[in-house]
Formats: sequence, structure tokens, C-alpha cells
Amino acid sequence: MKNKEENSRRKFINKGLKLGLLTAIGGTAVAKSLVEEETVDLLDTNGNVIKVPVSKVEEHSTLKGDHYTPREGFPNRKFVMVIDLARCKNAKQCQSACNKNHFISGDNAWLKIYKMQDSPETSPYWMPSLCQHCDQPACVKVCPVDATFKRRDGIVLIDNERCIGCRFCMAACPYSVRVFNWNEPDQGEITMSMEMDMEHDMSSPDSYIDYAGAPSIKGTVDKCDFCPHMIAEEKLPHCVSACPNGVYFFGDLYEDTVTNGDETFQLSKLLKDKSGYRLMEDLGTAPSVYYLPPVDRQDEFEKGLENYTEFESVKKDKKA
Repeated sequence: MKNKEENSRRKFINKGLKLGLLTAIGGTAVAKSLVEEETVDLLDTNGNVIKVPVSKVEEHSTLKGDHYTPREGFPNRKFVMVIDLARCKNAKQCQSACNKNHFISGDNAWLKIYKMQDSPETSPYWMPSLCQHCDQPACVKVCPVDATFKRRDGIVLIDNERCIGCRFCMAACPYSVRVFNWNEPDQGEITMSMEMDMEHDMSSPDSYIDYAGAPSIKGTVDKCDFCPHMIAEEKLPHCVSACPNGVYFFGDLYEDTVTNGDETFQLSKLLKDKSGYRLMEDLGTAPSVYYLPPVDRQDEFEKGLENYTEFESVKKDKKA
């Protein structure tokens, strides 16, 4: 897993964040001028993988700099996710990685995988569900204390120190992806061993700090946060790097590039070629999560039933 995360980090930086360089250095013409110099694989503006001399590539990551604050987000970025439903077989490693690294469990999981089937006559498929990080988020508009907010890079977050538990945001969210902490977090030794040295000045909105890795707070709302702490380290979100089937792709809308760590695609071409769509477009929320329909599936639906059945039995035992 460690090697895969390192691999994901390298490819996220070297492929996902350098697409814009190709226009400046001549696109496909560069590939024709190669001699024996060391090269790196990048995407050109048409979405083709080409070899570019290392000497022609320069780091231009905007994830670092003096203009970043956790509440405002990264300048000149627009983070998006693509979920390929044809690849999902309910392995649930994405959910496990999310739960582990955000210290959540059970029904409060931020990422859930549902069995979808419109009718008995239609084919079933697995569908991961998480916060859509909308450009026009209804949850932000209804929050009375500015606990839910949208950053300039498109990520929607919750400041649990501000949250008063009114749950207006849960009622406003059309995707039902938020969870409420009715009880103290049941996280055992994790909670006891964590260093809770987080200072918070409620009078300053810029004082918001990244609470990823902190235990949930009773009486507040939680949801998927796109792992901003991982992005700050120029790494992929936990669900993306943990998925063994490459279901999740993450990237930048402005760069027009997404990657799962092993594969990199031009976002616009991928959505066009694979008939990508967003949930409930007619609501005008403009989600940042795109789905690719479950056609030409890599595995039969039934191969994921073992994980699904096990998960459902655990839920029934808890209710009993």
C-alpha cells in the first residue's frame, strides 16, 4: 500500500499537474525531436500520451505558496473527481481507507457503496456515493453560522468547531451524503492517543484549520472532504489511492486532467468518450463529481455480492 501511495503521488504530480506545460513547449512536436535524452510520459492537449525530454519539463505546482490558507483553499485550482461505475465491484477498500484515515466508522462512513437497479428487468451495478462538492452548494446557503463553506478550489468543507448541529445542511443536501454525530466518537485508542493541540479562533474565518485526522465531535455534521490534507502534500485522496480497481480519478478541471495514480486521462475527452454525467443536473447544484456509466464492466456484478452481503449482515446485527 505504501508503494502504491508513493506511486500515486509521483504520477499525480508528474502527469496530472503538468498538462499545461505541453502547450508552452510545443505539444506533439517535442516527441519528434527526442534523441537519447531521458524522457517522461505526459499528455498533450489532445489527450495523447507523448514522451517529453526531462530538460523541457519544469515544476509549476500551485499547491504550495504563501497564498494558501486551509479555509480559502488553493488558488487557480478546481478539483474534480470521476467515478467509473464499470470498474466498481464493491471491494469497499475505498471506504475502509476513508474510515481509517478520518477516524470514522459504521453508519457514519462518509463514502457508501449502494446496489443500484432501476427495475427487476434492468442490470444492477455498484455505485459509490460521497459529497458532490457542488459549485452551487445548497448546504452552504442554509448554514446559519458559516460552519459549512466552499473554498475557492471548489472543495466544500465543514468547520466542526462552528457547527451547532442544526442539521439545516443535511435537509438542504439533495444527495443525502451528510451524517450526524449523535454520540461521542467510538474510536477507542485512536481518540485517546491523538494529540489534540488544535487552536481555533472563532473570531477569524482564516483561522480554520484542517481537522482531517481528528475525532468527530458529538452534535455536529460530517461528510467527505476530498482529503485536503492529502492534496496539500500533493497526494491523491485516500479513496483514490486505496481502490484496487482504479474506480476513482481525481484532478484539476482547469488542467483538464484526472488520474487514479496508474492511469491519466484528459478530463474533457474522458467524459465525452465515456458519456460522463453528473447527478441531478436539473437542480443547478453543479457537482464536482462525475460518473461514467456501468457499461463494459470489468467484473460481473455478482462478484461483489460477498462484500455486500457481509456488510448488510453486520448492519442487521447492530440493529438487532
